[in-house]
Amino acid sequence: MAREQVSRRNFLKGTSVLAGAAAGTVAGATLAPAAATAAAKGSGGNAPDALASAFLDDAVVTFDAPHQAGVETPGQAVLNLVAFNLLPGKNTKEDVARLMRVWTEDARRLTSGVAPMGDLEPELTWSTANLTITCGFGASLLDKIGLQDKKPAWLKPIKAFSRDKLEPQWGEADIVLQVCADDPLTLSHATRHMMRAAQVYATTFWMQSGFLNAKGAIAQGAPPRNLFGFIDGTVNPSTPEDYNSQVWLSETDSDQDWMVGGTCMVVRRIYQDMEEWDKLDLLSRNLVFGRDQTTGAPLSGGDEKTDADYKKTDDTGLPVIDPNSHMAKSANSMLHGPDQFRRRAYNYDLAPAPGQTFKSNQGLIFICFQKDPIAQFTTIQDRLDAGDRLNQWITHIGSAVFAILPGTGEGRDTYWGQSLLEA
Repeated sequence: MAREQVSRRNFLKGTSVLAGAAAGTVAGATLAPAAATAAAKGSGGNAPDALASAFLDDAVVTFDAPHQAGVETPGQAVLNLVAFNLLPGKNTKEDVARLMRVWTEDARRLTSGVAPMGDLEPELTWSTANLTITCGFGASLLDKIGLQDKKPAWLKPIKAFSRDKLEPQWGEADIVLQVCADDPLTLSHATRHMMRAAQVYATTFWMQSGFLNAKGAIAQGAPPRNLFGFIDGTVNPSTPEDYNSQVWLSETDSDQDWMVGGTCMVVRRIYQDMEEWDKLDLLSRNLVFGRDQTTGAPLSGGDEKTDADYKKTDDTGLPVIDPNSHMAKSANSMLHGPDQFRRRAYNYDLAPAPGQTFKSNQGLIFICFQKDPIAQFTTIQDRLDAGDRLNQWITHIGSAVFAILPGTGEGRDTYWGQSLLEA
């Protein structure tokens, strides 16, 4: 994703007109005086100039663009995925439009390192840390505001699979915000602000928090791993052509004009039975996945990106890659076929809940983006449900589908969902 490098030093210079004042606002954004800000950032024996060039301090992901950030954007270190339901009496297009105007402007400011109006902790916006805030609508929202005829054909709950044990508290909702960053404090503040800004219109239904490696813990561009130790997302789209064919909706493949430039998000909360997984040796784990845990390469040879050879056999004549391995079951017989999508998963690791059946509380917040979940996600999940060896150690306990809105900016919607809400 293109990144707009905003120098913190230049940003602070822009507030020099406030010198001598205790505080001030610019277009509703609370700003600290330049001298006070520099002094605060230089506390602890660190020079302001040194901190101004800190790795994550000025790491900005552009907000206004044809597509929302947080889809193509490389996975940041931490995630808060928050689902909301409209409050009683706040179920009109006008109510939702008011919320979206506030949210869009606040998200634009937060992701740029500018405190939104009413933010009483502006210091917590200084480090942008690659913050992204991504918004989507659920099917129930369109039903509540009388726009049932505007729902894309795919905007509905994923069909039930035989191995699902879905828990209602992780189910469908009216609206979703995906908030991601490379700093936990930046993430927490942005999430709390967006929740506070919504309190007149909507209530929080659920929040799913997840993590990947901290920025700098692994080489830049290295793929993330799940808690089973395996690389996640090897077959993700990697070029603009891939994203256009698999992820972004165009005028020719969207049945709703307001979704052109948007995409579909599927969220699955997947419990991982770590106690039982720990009983497997490395060879057994590799056979379950069909890949080498260390390198990510298919067991037929090569490296992580090498195409698997499903016909290759060992000395006894057995397939090197088990036909029921996770990779074999999830792969399309035609590589890069129509059922590929953008995986953007996060791990979770929580204390067991009181009365919980499982011994641990760890797993995967599986998030994927695609044009049509029926043709893409469901097609793959049908194969996995039918006989994936990994099914012995995982259980799908949550499921939701959201329409991720197109991007904003000049020549586009000025706020999230404008084309739908003002039609």
